[in-house]
Amino acid sequence: MQSGRKETVLDLAKFVDKGVQVKLTGGRQVTGTLKGYDQLLNLVLDEAVEFEREQDDPLKLSGKTRQLGLIVCRGTAVMLVSPTDGTDEIANPFQSDGA
Repeated sequence: MQSGRKETVLDLAKFVDKGVQVKLTGGRQVTGTLKGYDQLLNLVLDEAVEFEREQDDPLKLSGKTRQLGLIVCRGTAVMLVSPTDGTDEIANPFQSDGA
C-alpha cells in the first residue's frame, strides 16, 4: 500500500552549495546558490539574481538584473531547475535574423 507522501523525481542533493538557474511560473528567472530544499520543491537560494524581462515582450530578457540576496522559491511556482556550471546561452537557430 502506498503512503500519501510525495517523492520528488529530481535529486537536488547534488546541486546544494552550487549555482542553479530556476525558472518560475509567470516568466520569472533567477540564479543563485542552492542552500536547501524540501520534498515539496521549495528552494532556498543565496546571492539570488533575477533577470528582468522586456515590458513590451515578456518572453525576452531585457539584460537588466536585480540583486535579491537570500530568497525562498515556493515549490508550486518552480518549473525548471538547472545547474549554471556547464551551460551557455546560444542564439536561437530557428529564428531568422530578419524577423
